[in-house]
Amino acid sequence: MLPPRGGLLWLGLVLGSVGSAALGSSATDALNVLLIIVDDLRPSLGCYGDKLIRSPNMDQLASRSLLFQNAFAQQAVCAPSRVSLLTGRRPDTTRLYDFNSYWRAHSGNFSTIPQYFKENGYVTMSVGKVFHPGVSSNHSDDSPYSWSLPPYHPSSEKYENTKTCRGPDGELHANLLCPVDVADVPEGTLPDKQSTEQAIRLLGKMKTSASPFFLAVGYHKPHIPFRYPKEFQKLYPLENITLAPDPQVPAGLPPVAYNPWMDIRQREDVQALNLSVPYGPIPADFQRKIRQSYFACVSYLDTQVGHLLSALDDLQLASSTIVVLTSDHGLPCTL
Repeated sequence: MLPPRGGLLWLGLVLGSVGSAALGSSATDALNVLLIIVDDLRPSLGCYGDKLIRSPNMDQLASRSLLFQNAFAQQAVCAPSRVSLLTGRRPDTTRLYDFNSYWRAHSGNFSTIPQYFKENGYVTMSVGKVFHPGVSSNHSDDSPYSWSLPPYHPSSEKYENTKTCRGPDGELHANLLCPVDVADVPEGTLPDKQSTEQAIRLLGKMKTSASPFFLAVGYHKPHIPFRYPKEFQKLYPLENITLAPDPQVPAGLPPVAYNPWMDIRQREDVQALNLSVPYGPIPADFQRKIRQSYFACVSYLDTQVGHLLSALDDLQLASSTIVVLTSDHGLPCTL
């Protein structure tokens, strides 16, 4: 059973429950849907019992919502996981296991969740990273099938992997750990801030719309690189950061099951560690810095979710909108 206002759902009931409940019997009684997809979010949230993480906005949402305690990712890779979620079909049906194909072209013209809403009278809108960009969404975020309006991507996302991280040497680097002064980065903003602002603009326009809406907002953080406003780092002093409880490679693990995290090794600050391939290890002090930055990114993300939900309240849309918040695969793969 879905909550009457604002729900927190972790992967699973989107097509079966949200679809039928939201559509209602006519356009006049149909509920709006706000789908928030977060990239690589683990259950590192207060609502999941984490005592260190500061996530008041998502925790408040969870307190009046249906909170999933046992969720699973179909695949621990972004593109196939997102396509699986958004089509309601497993990767062995979509035949997408990586980033290199478009499911409609080679496995079937399956309907997506936003397409289903669009075909039933909804205005469907995409902001940020919803479908994975690139060939896996036909370089179009599955437009025009899924969306009534052209999908929005923040202009500043092109700087995510560039030299915008000021290191101890005073120079700019392309680092894994990247707390920034937002005023000093290109365009003076960050992708998730831009996505929140765009989503709020769209909510304002939909307030007077005669049609219900399905708005999907995809946030980039806490996906690497950990590029976030530096003030959030202060929430997590290094002396309070513990190491992962089980950091060792399991004995007898088949090599095919191990990820040597080559995407992390490409970062300048990680390259400077001169780690052995494929097993590392990463020095303990750098492990703490990684965890510190991940937690800081979660808190930064939480403020963006808070702004979005506050706008929903301010625009008097909260009572007529179902809110679904999920991760693409970072959360379920740790349960």
